[in-house]
Amino acid sequence: MKRTNLEEWIGQAISTIRSKTEFPFVEIYAIASSILGKSKEWIVSHPETSLDQMQITELDHAVERLLSGEPLAYITGKRAFYGLDFEVNRHVLIPRPETEILVEEIIHWLEIHPGRRLMADIGTGSGAIAVTCADRFPDLSITAIDISPEALAIAQKNAALHSVAPQIEFLQNDLLTGVKKKFDIIAANLPYIPTETLEQLDVIKFEPRLALDGGENGTILINRLLEQSTENIRPGGCLFLEIQYNQVNVTSSVEVFYPQAIIKIVNDLASLPRVIKIQL
Repeated sequence: MKRTNLEEWIGQAISTIRSKTEFPFVEIYAIASSILGKSKEWIVSHPETSLDQMQITELDHAVERLLSGEPLAYITGKRAFYGLDFEVNRHVLIPRPETEILVEEIIHWLEIHPGRRLMADIGTGSGAIAVTCADRFPDLSITAIDISPEALAIAQKNAALHSVAPQIEFLQNDLLTGVKKKFDIIAANLPYIPTETLEQLDVIKFEPRLALDGGENGTILINRLLEQSTENIRPGGCLFLEIQYNQVNVTSSVEVFYPQAIIKIVNDLASLPRVIKIQL
């Protein structure tokens, strides 16, 4: 039976993907860590480790998945977000760095409003927003809503993983339909890619359409939530919505439902509009 050691496999794997990926070393070490169940530090410091044929087969299959275009996060089952590790699978959108900007805005608002501790996270997906905020504020109470039961199952796992499950109520629901509870904060990273655009993107091959497709103009769900939220936001509360860079016109809908609100557009690291903050 053919045997090889870890150093040899890593060298071969990096050579295989080098011309096809931007960060070959990072990705191969992440795959090795995931498949072997060891930390990346352990992988680096134990190059002489002998691999059996089953391990080699699993490692090679993971590399094949990477070469097919599948995101690394789905291969390893993990994604880092705002300093925490989250479990992910193909039922949830992979958390993006842009969404950390939305979380930053929420955290800042909560810091200056210590008496406001009721929050809704609409379209929670992996639970990245809800879990991160709950981890930061132990007195925060969150209702995390998603229409997908499979996504909610992952979000619940992540809440348990980070010991914040008692702070979060998980609810399978279509946005805020039928929800009577009122909140200090309503946060949402809803699907915002227009259907026609989505069909041209590689992301649709692997990530769930339900978490990406924003309808004809990309803002159907955002506009629905804005209308519904008027019944669920407390006076003086705040809404935080992640948008696509070219959807600033959503503010016209905001002005219809919240004519007295203070509206702020927050840019991402590329200086593109990314978050709408609606302060009542």
